[in-house]
Amino acid sequence: MNARAVTKFVSYLRVSTQKQGRSGLGVEAQRAAVTTHVASASGRLLGEYIEIESGKRADRPKLREALKHAKMTGATLVVAKLDRLSRNVAFLATLMDSGAKFVCADNPHVTKLTVHVLAAVAEQERDAISARTKDALAAAKRRGVKLGARDRRQIAKHAAEGNKASRAVLRARADAFAADVLPIIRDIQGAGLTTLASIAYELNERGIQTARSGKWHPGSVRAILGRLIV
Repeated sequence: MNARAVTKFVSYLRVSTQKQGRSGLGVEAQRAAVTTHVASASGRLLGEYIEIESGKRADRPKLREALKHAKMTGATLVVAKLDRLSRNVAFLATLMDSGAKFVCADNPHVTKLTVHVLAAVAEQERDAISARTKDALAAAKRRGVKLGARDRRQIAKHAAEGNKASRAVLRARADAFAADVLPIIRDIQGAGLTTLASIAYELNERGIQTARSGKWHPGSVRAILGRLIV
């Protein structure tokens, strides 16, 4: 009998600044998430690549090296979080079109469609911050205000905080929906259906829709259970 093949992984970690790269700030948390995922898959890590680069740029030599290593060895590229890859939809589309296998440790069940949606939301947030910053700078200029570098940073900070407020509203709505559907999930579990797939099936059978009026899948059930553990 042949032994079961071990799943191979190549990890890609990214930090935005040289200071973070030297201090290890952010890297250790990413490495821990990757290590946990590899262990849960009973896999083997073949290599680790660390990029010190802005998330807005697509020309990342370490990512290219990691992808090449993964493709040559038949391994899967693993990252701690989706935003460690990029906030750019076109970049993610290019990555997926390359045929390289990849997985996000924070959501290993994410589909290609979900990746596109999440990346599009992240890109929209970045564009919204940029637009608000430009509008604020233009308004200040019309008033005759001369802004220094510190003033510009403050304006950008306020623009980002505006986006955080919007995300807080979305999180509150998601929490409210989870609170509504969780009792139904508990009832299903009480009937003896405990796997994510069986719970998703029963929710669909009962005509319960997701927050986006769609069908339930194991990943969407996991998201609810992870949001409200009671």
